Amino acid sequence: MVDAERRLLANALQDPDNQQFVLLSDSCVPLYHFDYIYNYLMHTNISFVDCFKDPGPHGNGRYSDHMLPEVEVKDFRKGAQWFAMKRQHAIIVMADSLYYSKFRSYCQPGLDGRNCIADEHYLPTFFQMVDPGGIANWSLTHVDWSERKWHPKSYRAQDVTYELLKNITSIDVSVHVTSDEKKEVQSWPCLWNGIQKPCYLFARKFTPETLDNLLHLFSNYSAP
Repeated sequence: MVDAERRLLANALQDPDNQQFVLLSDSCVPLYHFDYIYNYLMHTNISFVDCFKDPGPHGNGRYSDHMLPEVEVKDFRKGAQWFAMKRQHAIIVMADSLYYSKFRSYCQPGLDGRNCIADEHYLPTFFQMVDPGGIANWSLTHVDWSERKWHPKSYRAQDVTYELLKNITSIDVSVHVTSDEKKEVQSWPCLWNGIQKPCYLFARKFTPETLDNLLHLFSNYSAP
């Protein structure tokens, strides 16, 4: 997954006019009209990379001592893979071979009995080490993990309502829960240039059957 993300960035960086790089999937949908999303991204000085410290088995429990000395456990972080990255950060990600090689070699499912998922750890850990103040520590893409499964909730046609969009776009606090026994809740306001704003510009996972409902609702709801 990280290899694929880096190839996408490398190709997008070839166009010097590209200033923001947003990773989305085929199940992602925008929550606002284009101008709002464009201005949100272009008028901020940070990248939106999800990043938090999880001492539990699905966080630091995935760390391998083989990453030493370059990557220490104190810097190991977790976060969703869905990023929005400014050009400066995209360039330094592509320039990185040191930290990337450590994750490629030692963050793999099943390696040494650990289930390390590189796309959940590489970018959060990388930015924690090279520019922790340059990222927002949350993703602009909303995902519903309330079902507590290996995969997030998928939205079907009957799930797509005005209330759903209103609930998602009203969230202005980023919340993470650790995977240890404490289940510690970490939360911080979603600040855009110092102003608390809704956290999410996009949401997933929407199945193809939701398209008609989304198009109908979007025309009535896309304004912030």
